[in-house]
Amino acid sequence: MGKKIQNIEYQSHIISTTILVFTSKHKDETKRHIFCYLYMAMKKYISLLPLLLLFLITGCSSDDSTTQAPLAARNILNVPYGPDPQQSMDVYLPEGRDENTKVIVLVHGGAWTSGSKADVAPLVPVLQQRFPNHAVVNINYRLATETSPALPKQTDDIEAVLDYLETSDYEVSDDYAFIGFSAGAHLSMLYGYAHDTDHDVKAIVNVVGPADFTDPDYLSHDLYPIAALYLTGTSAPTMEQIEAISPASHITGESAPTLTFYGGQDPLVPASQGPRLKAKLDEAGVYNEFNFYPDGGHADWDATTFAEVYNKVEAFLQARF
Repeated sequence: MGKKIQNIEYQSHIISTTILVFTSKHKDETKRHIFCYLYMAMKKYISLLPLLLLFLITGCSSDDSTTQAPLAARNILNVPYGPDPQQSMDVYLPEGRDENTKVIVLVHGGAWTSGSKADVAPLVPVLQQRFPNHAVVNINYRLATETSPALPKQTDDIEAVLDYLETSDYEVSDDYAFIGFSAGAHLSMLYGYAHDTDHDVKAIVNVVGPADFTDPDYLSHDLYPIAALYLTGTSAPTMEQIEAISPASHITGESAPTLTFYGGQDPLVPASQGPRLKAKLDEAGVYNEFNFYPDGGHADWDATTFAEVYNKVEAFLQARF
């Protein structure tokens, strides 16, 4: 900076000397006035150049010494994402997150009529340990009653959750992986396959979720009429209604990769659900992994089995999410 100013001052000296020499050789008074005017004007202009140069240098330079500190981790509980008291969620944000931070969404079960995010809260620290750079969101949704069926309000609630996240100041991406259990797995698949028009859902983990209500083993199940009532508002839905609430009916080649777990002794979800879902995913060319525990019930598995499930979930999400 000092050398540049010295160069400008030196150039000013040369110019002023040249003008004075030139005017001394011309006795014509008119020319002397002209050159004196030019000399004074140029001297004034050049004298301002150091200030102009200083302004440009300081104005255009960036202060690399001041970098933004990484965002701190935050745990925000019972965040309302809608006006209903049941529309709440717990948000766990990792340290150092940014707009590329992916989000894992937990969706609890309870036959669409009961349950809460507290049921799957013990899974949060497991996910934080295995995915320390991901955000985790554990949601509640409006529960079904005999006069207020699960659909479409529960998939609407999932949409509302994602809308809230995308307009928040959480500094996370709009890339989501769903982990759902039982009814929550059904909702995760139904939203991902049928309602995610932007394809923001990049992966789905389905743990004993109903996938295809057109399955004869479901249609003849003792609990089918009550399940249909809470899902659709009628205990005798039409086939069109049944297909509309069946995730398998909405699978396309653009559906999210899916990891599934089913038990052979499940009293609530027929063992045929897993193979039927896999066949639909395979037919559409969607990557999927099907895990079947012949002696397993409705996700009431032992610690060894759950350890295996956690490891497979981790490997799947690391590879596909």
